[in-house]
Amino acid sequence: MKITKTYSAKPSEVVRSWYVIDASEAPLGRVATRVATLLTGKEKPMFTQHIDCGDFVVIINAKDTYVTGKKGDDKVYYRHSGYPGGIKSRTFNETMDLDPTTAIQHAVRGMLPVNKLRDGRLARLKVYAGAEHNHEAQKPQTLSLKKGDK
Repeated sequence: MKITKTYSAKPSEVVRSWYVIDASEAPLGRVATRVATLLTGKEKPMFTQHIDCGDFVVIINAKDTYVTGKKGDDKVYYRHSGYPGGIKSRTFNETMDLDPTTAIQHAVRGMLPVNKLRDGRLARLKVYAGAEHNHEAQKPQTLSLKKGDK
């Protein structure tokens, strides 16, 4: 009988790719779930829970991100100063007017597992409000999130 051993990736074996995703092609939640999957590396056959196997992701056109239904007015982002009565809130539409990259980073952060690897994964996320980015030297692959595309 042949004994098969469970494969466990080593940090030196990880090969990272670069991907570009257009945030205007799909709603915020769909973009965030796809990005979180790429950052964790779950689609790779070498995926190992305790090793960061994820890729770099560049998100463009963050200013054109949208949500469906009434979430633009109903979705609220909270932050707290740490002082009594220091809670502040903004709706999705107000957040998009001030800094459109914040909404995407917040959504992706919420979809990543809460562990020691999360900060490193978020560091590999690059979000740009416009269509221009400065990562052409890495030759990123374009991923389409349009309905019907894989």
